[in-house]
Parts: sequence; structure tokens; C-alpha cells
Amino acid sequence: MRNSKITVAIPKGRNLKPTVELFKRAGIDFSPALTNDRKLIFDDEKAGITGIIVRDTDIPVYVEGGAVDIGVSGKDQLDEQEKNIYEMLDLGYGYCRLVLCEPASLKENDDPSRWTNIRVASKFTNLTTKYFQARGIHVEIIKLYGSIEIAPLVGLSERVVDLVSTGATLKANGLVEVETIMDVTARLVVNRASLKTKHKAISSLIKAMEESLSKNPIKE
Repeated sequence: MRNSKITVAIPKGRNLKPTVELFKRAGIDFSPALTNDRKLIFDDEKAGITGIIVRDTDIPVYVEGGAVDIGVSGKDQLDEQEKNIYEMLDLGYGYCRLVLCEPASLKENDDPSRWTNIRVASKFTNLTTKYFQARGIHVEIIKLYGSIEIAPLVGLSERVVDLVSTGATLKANGLVEVETIMDVTARLVVNRASLKTKHKAISSLIKAMEESLSKNPIKE
């Protein structure tokens, strides 16, 4: 994959469309990615840039490993994985929150200031550990990869840490927020070696994106 071209990792899911728009503003056309859900590699020959469609959770790995030069990934994944890459821009879109939640029935008589030892289900084990360590609370983390909200309902854990956008899923499952751990938006990240070896091209691209976003933030 590595050659003289710049290679970009574009996230699947909700951030695909705004990311394609962002690159289009910078003169790079990845629009076929919006109409072909099976093809995973797209070339803009005129711009000399290749885009690959990757799960958001994998993008920091691709960037650190040098398989791509640039990627767009959520701040949650960057802080959770702590890869050795450069975070260059806050892109402003893909907003959500990483929150600590518990059943509404539990919250009625709950006092977080008295917590000493609790059990939490989450796929964000690193961020969850840091959150509770900073508060001097011993936490047992049960790692799950999906349907986190079910864990308290079936007695697997007392609480969960998960991403929330509208809060509708929490409400539908009888959960309420206790505290926001972090706000999340999409970020532009760059491989450390690529920033040196392809500095001019990457810096020019970043500048174009930054100027575009400052004038007209991407709306979802």
C-alpha cells in the first residue's frame, strides 16, 4: 500500500459522509465511497491520493503501523488506544459523549461520592480504568463489544461506560447518565514518519482542511 501517493483511512459508519465532504473541499474526490458499500479502496488519480474504508476502531492501528499516512478517527478511540501518532485537527463533526450510566432504579438512592468498589461493563477499558482510578474507586471492568446497555439489566454489571449520541437507547433500556467522561469528535491523525517523508503534501492538505473548517464547519 505504501508508495509515493498519500493514503488515507476513512471511517465507516456515521463519519463516512462528512469525511468524504471534508476531503472534497480539499480537492479530493472520494464520493464513490458513498454509493459503493462493497468496494473498500478508492483512488483519486488526479489528486494522487488513495482512500481506504476502515472501521473507526482500526484506524489508529493503520496509521501507527504505516499502512496509511492519514486517518480520521474518533477522539474516544485515540485516547483509548494511545497509539504513537500525531493528532493534527479537531474536525468538529461526529459529536457524541462517553458517559457513565446506571439503571434509573439504582440512581434514585445512589451517591457516587460514596463508591468504593463497583463493577462496570464497557468496551473502553483503558478510559474507564483511568476515570475510576482518578477518583480512587476500585473498578472491575467487564469488556463487551456490543449491546453494552443490556449488562445491568441482566445483572452482569451495576453500571456501563459507553458512547451516547441522543440518549434514546439509554432511555429505552431504563438507564440514566451519571456523568460525562469525555466529549468526542472526529480527529485528523497522521503517521509520524509520513509527516516527515511527505511533509509538503500532508501539510498542504491539512492547511486546506483547516481553512475550510474555520470558514464553514461541517454540519451533520
